[in-house]
Amino acid sequence: MTSAEKAVEARRFVVRGRVQGVGFRWFVEREAHILGIAGWVRNNANGSVEILAQGTRDQLSGLRSRLREGPRAARVDGVEESEARPAAGISSFRIEGAW
Repeated sequence: MTSAEKAVEARRFVVRGRVQGVGFRWFVEREAHILGIAGWVRNNANGSVEILAQGTRDQLSGLRSRLREGPRAARVDGVEESEARPAAGISSFRIEGAW
């Protein structure tokens, strides 16, 4: 494994569809813990769910795949992804307030 694959990267995801009121944030928190990703997830006022995730390229790829699936009750219409700057002091994954 190269050092680039082990380097911590950060990504911001915005998931749209039927993703609020269906356990999506708890699903993301569980998957992030399984993958060893740090960051947070929160509902946005516009009905989307936003995620800041920090981990290796492989970890983030795994999360991206899981976000596209979502929990059983959700319907994911789209996942937007953008680069983010890794935030200092984030070592675990948490659910943030609604907005």
